[in-house]
Amino acid sequence: MPFYVLHPILTDYRAQHITRRMSDLARDPKQIGNLIRRARKRRGLSQGALGAKAGLRQETVSLLETGNETAKLETILKVLSALDLELRIAPRSKGDLGIESDF
Repeated sequence: MPFYVLHPILTDYRAQHITRRMSDLARDPKQIGNLIRRARKRRGLSQGALGAKAGLRQETVSLLETGNETAKLETILKVLSALDLELRIAPRSKGDLGIESDF
């Protein structure tokens, strides 16, 4: 089963180096929500401001951040785009726990 990695979209060499260090691993909706929340807070955005950037309601952002399992992929992609993040799918790794090591 694949896992999802969220990467900031950065363009220069230094930024690409930072991207490798900032990759976050998510294997379920709750983890995706936590990553979205952390990215939003790092950018100093409220849920309402992020929703406005993504063309969504604040309540929708809140549902995503709490790991709502009924979220549509299209909605998640809108939020990721508004945060300058992208979704990458990679084979599941057993040695690198990523975000799971935080729990």
